[in-house]
Amino acid sequence: MGGIYYLQEVAEQFLVSLRNLVLLLCCAHSGLIPMPTVEFKELAEVVSAHEIQLADAQLQQLARYCELLWDWNERINLTRHTTLEKFVTRDLIDTMQLAQLIAPDEAVLDVGSGGGVPGILLGIVRPDLKIALSESIGKKARVLENLVEELDLPLAVRQARAEHLLRDEHYFDVLVARAVGPLWKICRWFESHWLSMGRLLAVKGSQWTDERYEARQRGVMKDIELRRAATYSSPATGANHVILKLWSKKLPETGPTQ
Repeated sequence: MGGIYYLQEVAEQFLVSLRNLVLLLCCAHSGLIPMPTVEFKELAEVVSAHEIQLADAQLQQLARYCELLWDWNERINLTRHTTLEKFVTRDLIDTMQLAQLIAPDEAVLDVGSGGGVPGILLGIVRPDLKIALSESIGKKARVLENLVEELDLPLAVRQARAEHLLRDEHYFDVLVARAVGPLWKICRWFESHWLSMGRLLAVKGSQWTDERYEARQRGVMKDIELRRAATYSSPATGANHVILKLWSKKLPETGPTQ
């Protein structure tokens, strides 16, 4: 049986590579390449200006990620952050804050990964983590597969809703959610699955207390603990961002705190 599973895995990897190659060839034929060039030095300067410390190899991967993502963005709406300043002050800073709240070697599921934020970025800045990207929209999932392959990252891409993965008896130490919906919706999505995760980390803006109020009014938080795990100022807007930690009242609190 082990040999059959191995062959199935090899076949799936081959099909993903073949599909990505076909996509790239189609793009080349349509004249949509060459892709935009992101200079390593320019990215390093923006990162340094915001007092973020990363190894050169990680900066190289981030520059390549921006190139690939922005090229895909010409065909599929994946991001509005198409300058290095916006990328660093919005996407990277949120990711770095999340990274401080995840313990070494934990299994992480990115909810509605879209263009790969924060999941792919976490894979670059925290290579110790075991990360899966969930994306239910087929064309976006295929882009994620291409990004992961091009960046040579050991991340799993799942074309499915995150709650369906949990329903299928997958367990994750941490779920990360950013720009996927209001708090009440997130709680509703996972109301039957809180025991299949250690905790959920949700990146929210300055209106998070209004979202919490609405969630409580809708009755979706009665079995959930909520703690503000991090608060930080966004360099892009000056507004306060928070990371909320949610977990089942039936389970102990887990994870680092700031």
